[in-house]
Amino acid sequence: MKNLAVALVASLFANVATAVPAHKGAAPFLIPIDNQRWVIGNDVWNMTQGRQYGVKLHYKDRDCVGDAWGHYVSYNGAANDLAWTSASVVEKGEHKGVPFIDIMFTADEGDMHWVIFEGQHGAYQYFVNHNLPTLGEFRTLWRLDNTTFPNGRTAEKDGALPPLSDYIAANKVQDETWLAPDGKSYITKYDWTGWLRKQDYYGVYGNEVGSWYINPGKDDYNGNHAKQELMVHRESSSGDAVQLNMIHGTHFTASSSDVFPDGKMWGPWLWYLNDGSKPDAAARAKKEVATWPYPWLNNKAYHARGKVTGRLVLSDGRPAAGAAVFLGDNNPTKTPLDMGSTYYYTSYADAHGNFEFTNVRANTTYGLQAWSNGPPIADVYTTFLQNNVHIVTKEGHKSTTTHLGTLHWPISNRTRRLFQLGDLDHYSHGFLHGGAPHQHGLVSACPANLVYRIGRSQPSTDWCFGQTHRGNWTIEFFEEEEEKEKDQKKPTLIVSLAGYSSGASTTIWANGQHQIGNMTSGGGAPELQNDPSLYRSATAAGEWRLLEFPFQDVGVLQRGSLNTVTFELTQNTTWRGFMWDSIILEW
Repeated sequence: MKNLAVALVASLFANVATAVPAHKGAAPFLIPIDNQRWVIGNDVWNMTQGRQYGVKLHYKDRDCVGDAWGHYVSYNGAANDLAWTSASVVEKGEHKGVPFIDIMFTADEGDMHWVIFEGQHGAYQYFVNHNLPTLGEFRTLWRLDNTTFPNGRTAEKDGALPPLSDYIAANKVQDETWLAPDGKSYITKYDWTGWLRKQDYYGVYGNEVGSWYINPGKDDYNGNHAKQELMVHRESSSGDAVQLNMIHGTHFTASSSDVFPDGKMWGPWLWYLNDGSKPDAAARAKKEVATWPYPWLNNKAYHARGKVTGRLVLSDGRPAAGAAVFLGDNNPTKTPLDMGSTYYYTSYADAHGNFEFTNVRANTTYGLQAWSNGPPIADVYTTFLQNNVHIVTKEGHKSTTTHLGTLHWPISNRTRRLFQLGDLDHYSHGFLHGGAPHQHGLVSACPANLVYRIGRSQPSTDWCFGQTHRGNWTIEFFEEEEEKEKDQKKPTLIVSLAGYSSGASTTIWANGQHQIGNMTSGGGAPELQNDPSLYRSATAAGEWRLLEFPFQDVGVLQRGSLNTVTFELTQNTTWRGFMWDSIILEW
C-alpha cells in the first residue's frame, strides 16, 4: 500500500494539470499540488480542487466536469464564490472497519468538509459557518459535462434537460426563461423546482454516470413544509448540467435574510456517484436515511439530540388531526417559510392530534407552531404557537424526550360561517390547476372573469388556482337567516393566500357597491410583500398569508336574496397576482 501511495503521488506531480485515473486499493487521500491546488479522492474517483473550483473529476475512466465549471460554494447567487486558502486532513478514522478521512478546505467565511471513505463512490460533505455575512442564498453545486449528464431527476420531475440550442436569445422573456422554439411552451430552470423536504435523491445522470445529492437530515435547511427550491437545470450560458444544493435558498420566499451563529453546520449530506442507475440511487438514499444522524461524525453538538412529543386539541374539542407542525425560532419575528438561522423540523399530527419530532438538536429553545393541513380541520384558519420549547440531553444519555402534553389551540369564535371556498391548508390544492407540476405561466390559463355559486359550483373546475388577468371574480351566495337584534355583529371576510407575486392589485366589493378592502403591493393596507411563486413556475404555494376584511356596515348583506363578493383585479403584470388557499365569510 505504501509503494502504491508513493506511485500515486509521483503520478500526480508528473501532470498537475489533470486529475488521474483511480488507483485500485488506494486509501482516501489529500495531495497538495501547490498552495492553491489539491487533489482529493480515493480508489474510485478523484478531483482537482483549485482556489475556487473543483475540476477534473475523474470517475469511470472519464472527466465528468470537462469544460464545465465544476464544484464550488457560493452565496448571494453567483456574486460571491468562496476562495479556499488552505486544505488539511482534520481527522482520520474507521467506521465498521472502513477507513475514512475528513478533509477541510478553509475560507474566510467558513470550512467546507469532504469526508471520503475507502471504496466510496462520492463523498459526504458538510459546511461549518464562521464568518458568513447576513445573506439569503447559500449553496454548493456541481456544474458538470453536458454530454455525460443529459438528464435530470428530482422527486417530482425526471427527464432530459433542454438542449442548449433551444435557448434562443431573442426568445428570452424573463430571468432564466425562454419561449421554446415551438412558440407555445416555455423553457425555464424553475420548472425543475422541487419540494425540499420531500426529496429522496436528486441529481443529473446519463447512460454511464450519475451524480446525486442525498440529504437524509434536512434540519439544516431554512423554511418549513412548503419550502421549494431549485434542484437541477441546464445552465443557459454554457450548457453545463447543474446539480444545485441550495442549503439556504430564497427562490420562492418573500424574504429570507439570516444571520448565522458561529458553528452553524449544514450537512453532512452524501454526494453519490454511480452508473446512472436511479434504482441504485434510491436504494442508497434509503440506506442513508436509516443511518442518519451519521455515527462516524466527530461532533458532540451534532449528536446531542432529543425527541419532542405532544397532542394538539382545538378549542372546540376536536383533535387537530393532520395538522402541519413545525419546530422553529423561539419568539419568532419571521414566517416559518422565512426562518433559517439555525435548525428546523417539520412533522404532521396523526388522527388524534398527536405529533412527535425525533433527532432534534438539543440545548436549544424552539417555538412550536401548527396550522391546518386540510381535512378534517380544513375550516381552521388560526395558527398555533407555543414558545420556550427547550430540548436538553443528560450527560451519558444519547437522547431525552420533551413531553409537551395536551396543547390547546384557540380557533375562531365567530358564531356563523356563511361560506367557505377551498380547504385551508396553505396550498392551492383543490382548485383548477392547483398543485399541478411546476410549469411556467400556468396562471395565464386562468380566466379574466368568472362567477362561482356557493352550493352549485365546484372548486376543482370553477375556481382557478390563481388570478392574474384584469377582471372580476365573483362569489355568489344566499343569506337566508333573518337578522336578529342580538346578531348585530358585522361580517368578516377572511382571505387565505397560498402566494402572492407583486404587480397586481385587487379591490374587494360586496354586492357590487360596498368596498370592503383591497389587496396590493402598491402601498395599500394591507400591503403585500412579493414572493416569486407565480412567475417562477409554482402552482401550489409561495409565501402564505392571512388577511381579514371586516364589513363596515351590518346591513351590506341582503337576507333572503343572492349576495356577492367580488375580487376586481384592477392592475396586473404578466404571470403575477394572487394564488388562492381559501376564502371564508363569517358573522
